[in-house]
This record gives sequence, C-alpha cells and structure tokens, in this order.
Amino acid sequence: MRPILGALLLVICMALNLQAQDVYVPYDRDTYHLIDRYQIKYGQELENLQSNVKPIGRQEVAKLAEVSAMNAQTAADQFNTAYLLNDNWNYTDQENNRSKWKFLKYFYLNNTDLYHYESTDKDFSVRVSPVMHLELGHDNQTDGVRYVNTRGVQLEGTLDGKFGFYTFIGENQARYPGYVNDRILRDGVVPHEGFWKRFKGDGYDYINARGYLNYAVSKHVEIQLGHDRHFMGDGYRSLLYSDYAPPAFFLKLNTKVWRLHYMNLFQELTSDFVRGGGDKLLPKKYMALHRLGINITDNFNIGAFETIVFARGKGRFELQYLNPVIFYRSVEHGLGSEDNAMLGTDFRWNIANRVQLYGQLMLDEFLLREVKAKNGWWANKQAGQLGAKYIDAFGLSNFDLQGEVNVIRPYTYQHRSQSSNYQHYKQSLAHPNGANLYELIGIVRYQPHPRLNLTGKAIATRYGQDVISFADTINWGNNVNLSYELRPTDYGHEIGQGITTNQLHLDLTASFQFRHNVFVDLKQILRRTDAEDNLLDKNTAYTSVAFRWNIPQRLHEF
Repeated sequence: MRPILGALLLVICMALNLQAQDVYVPYDRDTYHLIDRYQIKYGQELENLQSNVKPIGRQEVAKLAEVSAMNAQTAADQFNTAYLLNDNWNYTDQENNRSKWKFLKYFYLNNTDLYHYESTDKDFSVRVSPVMHLELGHDNQTDGVRYVNTRGVQLEGTLDGKFGFYTFIGENQARYPGYVNDRILRDGVVPHEGFWKRFKGDGYDYINARGYLNYAVSKHVEIQLGHDRHFMGDGYRSLLYSDYAPPAFFLKLNTKVWRLHYMNLFQELTSDFVRGGGDKLLPKKYMALHRLGINITDNFNIGAFETIVFARGKGRFELQYLNPVIFYRSVEHGLGSEDNAMLGTDFRWNIANRVQLYGQLMLDEFLLREVKAKNGWWANKQAGQLGAKYIDAFGLSNFDLQGEVNVIRPYTYQHRSQSSNYQHYKQSLAHPNGANLYELIGIVRYQPHPRLNLTGKAIATRYGQDVISFADTINWGNNVNLSYELRPTDYGHEIGQGITTNQLHLDLTASFQFRHNVFVDLKQILRRTDAEDNLLDKNTAYTSVAFRWNIPQRLHEF
C-alpha cells in the first residue's frame, strides 16, 4: 500500500485551503432509519445532502436534525430529533444536552458521552464512550445458552478545525445459534468478523477494531484513511457494496460540490483465510471503487458505480488504478489483465415527503447477444434491486414500512480465484447470501412511545445451494468464495438452480432506550429452511434478551 500512503502524504502537503472537518455517524441500521425518515420528510430543504454512501458525516446529520426539530410534531419525532441533535452535539448550537446526572464532576456532563472536552476556541474536542453488549439467548438447534459478551471503548474528536479522528475497539466472546454456526462451518470464518479463536467448546473469541483519520483538503474535498466498513445504497441490502464483511484498510476521497458527490475508495483486502499453526501473512488483494452521485432535483438522486478487484505479485498495488477519474475497464484492457471489473447504478426518489422509491442495478458481466438468446449463459452475471419506503404509513404517526426485492443471477460476484472475486476475508462484499437467489424483504417499524421501538422483519429467499460432497463440489453459483471455473456447464443456468431452497427468516424485536444509546432488546427469531435435499431442512427458534450501550444490534440475516 506504499503508493496509497504516498498519495495521502502528497495531498496533505499540498493542501492550502483548510476547512473544519467532522467525523461520521457510525453505521447503525436503527439510527440510519431515523436519518432516512427525516431525509424523506425534509431532504428537499438540504439540496446537497446525499445519503447513498454510508456512513454519513455528523455535520450533515446535525443539519438534518435541526430542520426536523423545527417541524417535529409528535412526541416520538421530537424525541428522535433530540437524539440526533444530542448525538451530534458538537455540530449544533442547541443547549439541551446537559446532564442531570453528573458523575465525579468530570463524567457525564452531557447526556451523550462518558467524558467529553471542547476547548473554548473549539480548536480541539474529544468524546469518550464505553461500549457494552451483553446478550443471552436460547436456540432450539443447539445445547446450552447462546450469548454475546462485548466490552470496549469508542473515542472520537476534532483537532485544529482540520482533522477528525475516530476509533472503536471491542473484545468479544460469543456462542451463536445453530444457523450462524452453519455459516461458520461452511466458510471457516465468523460472519462480520476477522481473525477468531475458539472459546470454551463451541464459542468464539475475537477482537473488532475500527478507526480512521479525516482531513479537509479544501472546502469541497476531504480525504480519509482508516480501517472500517462502508455501505452503498438506500436499501436494506446492497448489491454494490455492503457492510457484511469485516472492516478493511482503506483510503477514501470525498468530493462534494453543487449537487454532485464523487467518492473514490481504495482498499487492501484479505483474499483468503485458513486457520493453521503459528503466525503467517495472509494473502492480499486490492480494490479500487468510485461512485458519482447527483441530485437531479431536490428529491431525485441517481448514481453510477464502478469497481475493480485484483491482485499482483508480492502484494503490489496496480498504480494505474490510483487515477481517481479514469474508467477502470479501459485500464484493465490496457494492462492486458484479467481483473474483476463491475459496473452499477442506483437511484433514490422521494415522493410527497412520505414515500421513497429506490433501486440498484449491478453488471458483473453482460453480453446482449447471449441475453437475447435466452439460453442461460453462465457469464450473464447481473443483480437488481427495487424497493420502497413509506413513512407515517396510512396516516399513522411513526409507523414506517419498507418493501424490497433483490434478484441475483448465478455466479455473480465470483471470479477465477479468491484473488479477484468480490469478497474480503471469505465474506461477500455485497449480498450476505452471495448469488443465485430471489429475495423479498418486508419491514414494519412502529414507535408507540418515544423510547420504545417495535420492529418486525420478514425475509423470504429462494436460492440454489451448491452440491458439496467429500469427493467434489458442484458450483451452481451461490457461494462467492468458489471459482466460476468449477461450473458444471456453460448454458442452461437459471436462478435457484442447484439444491433449490426456500427460506423464511422472521425477526420480531422490541427495543427500549433507557437513556441516550442505552438499550434493552427483546428478540424472537423464527427461521424455516426447506430444501430439495431434506438433510438441509432446518427449523430454528431463537429467543434472546440483550443490553446494549453505544453499540448497534448484531444482526445475522442470511
């Protein structure tokens, strides 16, 4: 990654026009639902706000919350707006975040942070918060108590109006329900996490850490270097880039001017992971990605996306992909390489401050001649998404609905080897279920009391599992970790091929917020998996209660 680091230092040295820099709101689906809700209601008043690339800067969220504060009518919306204002207090002028429960004169001076400090000239600020996730559950597919035990700390701040910094570190022990253990057994990795160790039989021990440094190059350009996740799109799933895989090292450039947002992302990824004796360097690969988004109107956004995944001998980054504005496919052809290039587009359309339509289209490979032939050519690898959000549905305040359809053809995201397929640490960089699937998602959210949120999710998936035996594996295009060169035939492929499986995942959650970012969750998960091979049938019931402090829910929805 020396070229990436060198480019970073060069940009910093050349920066002349420095602007105040903020950090980002950590990606939490519940928090970002509030952001989406108020972006639908009031986004037209912030013409430069673009929510397609997440996480989003605290300063932008604070502006959105201030607009919401002037319009909030229900007790729940007032509470939610106050939550967003308090969570981003150092980017607002509001004075309602002072705590009534100070501790030892220095701690919890506000409602948000265990400890915070901001200099009188606002040249330096720091926020420190504890992190805790204690969960107990029971699963009818396994013996013994299922649990998650996470302890950690989160720290963020700004310096000299030029830098923003963030770090999170958590130490974890966990015993997962049976369906999660099945995924671990298949791929050899813990979902969402990196390196892991066994813990007391069927448990897992791992550390998760994220962090970055932001720097304002100019009024419109920022540069970010760190180790974190990203998410692209407005849907519950992302077919372009999701937060399913563990954090990875990255360099990101954000350029925001007028109605445009241009993002460049360069990443170093881990192409494979196999547990073995002793320390060893894991194989690397690299990704270059860019997306251009434009707010065509105050309520309609469209974006274009391109990415390329590649590996070079001895872990070398291909310098030509550092060009932030070039068409990667042309570089690939010019190099004579066989790198994995993908193109995509997405849109978001807010209607009448109440409804949002959104969608994505991803092209891994596409040959119009073969599409017209309708012969199921294996290399026509595409994915599509279409969804809608309806807030305050049917006139009921704080009753929000979301529906989404995802379709992914077989072999999408696969490539010749682990060095060029669309995964990091053996985990998909897009949909957590890989490919070869139809999926229908329905989500109902209701906030009957400001501190109580009720959420119901139904995820119905039809997918084709690969045929795995001791002697061989027949790759029908589901698992991104397999090589498409293992396909059984070139033609006749259709979605759901292989071991056709119908799966229904239901999640009912009641979450109560006792104080800022302190939650108790009651959760019931019901899963039914019905496969053509009866040995793969599963019926799972998982019940859990969790205490969370400054950390989002851990969701295993695959």
